[in-house]
Amino acid sequence: MINQKSVQLGSVRSVIRELFEYGKKRKAEIGEENVFDFSLGNPSVPAPRSVQNELIKILTEGDPVLVHGYTSAQGDFSVRKAVADYINENFSLNLSADNIYMTCGAAASLTITLNALLNSGDEVITIAPYFPEYKVFTEHAGGKLIAVQGMAGTFQPDIAAIKAAITPRTKAVLINSPNNPSGVVYTKQAVEGLCKVLRECKERGQTIYLISDEPYRELVFGGVEVPYIMNYYEDSIVCYSFSKSLSLPGERIGYIAVNPAMQNAAEVYAAVCGAGRALGYVCAPSLFQKLIARVLGTASDISVYSTNRDILVSALQSYGYEVVKPDGAFYLFVKSLEPDSDAFAERAKNYELLLVSAKSFGVEGYVRVSYCVSTDMIKRSLPAFKALADSYKAL
Repeated sequence: MINQKSVQLGSVRSVIRELFEYGKKRKAEIGEENVFDFSLGNPSVPAPRSVQNELIKILTEGDPVLVHGYTSAQGDFSVRKAVADYINENFSLNLSADNIYMTCGAAASLTITLNALLNSGDEVITIAPYFPEYKVFTEHAGGKLIAVQGMAGTFQPDIAAIKAAITPRTKAVLINSPNNPSGVVYTKQAVEGLCKVLRECKERGQTIYLISDEPYRELVFGGVEVPYIMNYYEDSIVCYSFSKSLSLPGERIGYIAVNPAMQNAAEVYAAVCGAGRALGYVCAPSLFQKLIARVLGTASDISVYSTNRDILVSALQSYGYEVVKPDGAFYLFVKSLEPDSDAFAERAKNYELLLVSAKSFGVEGYVRVSYCVSTDMIKRSLPAFKALADSYKAL
């Protein structure tokens, strides 16, 4: 018999992907302009012009054999050094190329990291709401995902609840800030509180790794600070993707950064390399490795996301919705107008609004609105949001 867990995962798409596929079908039926698809976190702004320019240079000026040839398994040395130097310059750290592992995006970064750290039965704590694939990645690595609810209303980490959730099997805490799906940025105070708890565990002889999933680091509004986890906790690993910052989700390029300050950094990095080898995640796309080294520090124009956020927040609040105003990413967390968010999201389809129920994110009573869409669509969708709200008032 073949692996039935894999059959199950392959037979049923994620809730987000299912809604996206429904949207494609609905657009074909009634016209794209009549469907308000807020399902997928697919950047709507183009990659910076420098990305295109540098790609052209690499393709036209570089040796075609080297451009498309294999790099080292963990990534080209010069690229890894460039990434390490960039982190050091921006966050006053001391990483080397041998703390960096180039990957096929954040999913590969997380999968490799979890397989590197976990033994069978180990537990990984995360904060709800959380990206649903965390559970898939953790279980595939032999672990168990423990979801701790964020603070009501703000979805900041509940430090006391996290502390209470720690057991002798806890191997890691996995955080995501700016957060998908809420857009919340964890405060410096929250990060310090979490690190204090983990440091107390280490003093008692239990090392708990802190994994920071950071594909949205650059997507923040109003100068909000995103604490860089390596500056707060030694036993930390950063999983990064350029998908959102450079609007390159389909190119699958990112990295793992292992904090050189951790006591067993060399062993952890070796485990990362070993997990990458075992999973077949070696030699990330060489063309885009070379690109990344040339455009570090560049980011797409996120002003459209800020505009979309402000329009949505203002309008939805005026219609009677409760929203968690996001400081980052391109997601809005909206309280559903009935306790069952699945039923609310289904009802929204009657108004051609495609909203993701938060049950798949580990939270009841909310939906996620991905506002990485055109501002025109945002404006055209507002009457539908109002009509949806009015339909509940009429009950």
